[in-house]
Amino acid sequence: MTINRIVVLGAGVSGLTTAYQLSKNASNQITVAAKHMPGDYDIEYCSPWAGANYFPVGAFDSDNGKWEKDTWPMLRELAQNIPEAGIHFQVYIRKKDEQRVAGQRSAGSMKDPWFKNMLPNFRQVPKDQLAPGIDSAYHFTSVCINTAIYLPWLVGQCRKNGVVFKRAVVKHVVDAAYAHHGGKADLVVNCTGLSSRSLGGVTDSSLCPARGQVVVVRNDPGFMCMTSGCDDGDDEVVYMMTRAAGGGTILGGSYQKHNWDPLPDPSLAIRIMKRCVEVCPSLVAEGKGIEGLDIIRHGVGLRPLRENGPRVERENINGVWVVHNYGHGGFGYQASYGCATTAVKLVDEALQQKDKAKL
Repeated sequence: MTINRIVVLGAGVSGLTTAYQLSKNASNQITVAAKHMPGDYDIEYCSPWAGANYFPVGAFDSDNGKWEKDTWPMLRELAQNIPEAGIHFQVYIRKKDEQRVAGQRSAGSMKDPWFKNMLPNFRQVPKDQLAPGIDSAYHFTSVCINTAIYLPWLVGQCRKNGVVFKRAVVKHVVDAAYAHHGGKADLVVNCTGLSSRSLGGVTDSSLCPARGQVVVVRNDPGFMCMTSGCDDGDDEVVYMMTRAAGGGTILGGSYQKHNWDPLPDPSLAIRIMKRCVEVCPSLVAEGKGIEGLDIIRHGVGLRPLRENGPRVERENINGVWVVHNYGHGGFGYQASYGCATTAVKLVDEALQQKDKAKL
C-alpha cells in the first residue's frame, strides 16, 4: 500500500476537520503542525472564540451554500449522538435592514430561505408574536457547538486514526513539508486562517480580520437568537447562543473589518449586553437590565475574512503540492465538513499528479 505523507498546517476547526476526514483513508499518514492547539486562547487563533452555530449565510447556488449544505448532515448526526450540540435558533428580520443585509448574509436576509426544507421545524413566526420593531421572523432547529469540547473531540478522533500532533511555527508554507513525523511530506494542506496573510509562499493580501467581540454569561435564554441588524452601526450585530454542557451563553457582537485590536472595548460590551436584553428580556430576571447578567468573561476573536470568499484550491509551490482551505470569515464551523470534503478531493488529485510525475 502506498503511504501518503501529509502535513496539515493549522489546528483550527478547518485544519482539524480536514485532518479528520483525511485520516479516514488508511493510506494517509498525517501530521498536524500548528502554532496554536485546542486549549490555547490567543487573538491569532480564531476557532475557540466562535459561537459556534449553524445558520446558513451562503446563497443557494454559491460554493459557500454548497459547503454549508454538505456540512449540515454531519452536524445533525453529531447533534443526535453527542448531547452538546442541538438547540433552537430564532432569527428576526427588520425591513430597514433587508437591503443592507442582503449583501452580507444572502441566505439569512430572505423571508423564504433556501434552507427551509433542510433544517427541522422551520416556520415563520406569526406577526402577532413579533416584538416591536421586528417586521418578520422565522425559527428552526439548529445546533450550537461548545468549542471547548468540540475541538478536543476532533483531536481525539484524529488521534484514534493515527494522526500525530506537533507544535510548529513556519515562515514559508513549503517549510511545513519538513514538519512531518515520518520524513518530508508529499503534500501540505494550508489551514492557517488569517495567518495566510503573512505566510511565505501564500501572502494572501485579500485576507483581513473581521473583529468579533462577545460577552460570555451564565444566563440561559433557552434558545438561540439573532436579529438582522441593529441601530448602533453597520459593523455591529446582535446574536445570542447557549453552548451546551455548561459552556455559557455567547452574547454578540461585532463584525469590524480591518480591526486588529485584541482588547475588549468596554463601550461596545455595554451595547452588546443592552441589545441582547432588549431582544430577549427572558435573558435576565424580570425587571433587571444588564445588571442581571452574570458575566463569565469578555472575548475578542479575529475572523479570517477573505475578499473573494474562502480559498479551497490546490497549487504547486516550489515543487511542493499545497491544498489551501482558509478564509472562511465567520462561518468556518458551519462549512467545515463541506470544505474538508472538497479539500480531500483536491489532495487526492494532487497526489495523483505527483504519482504521474514520478512515472
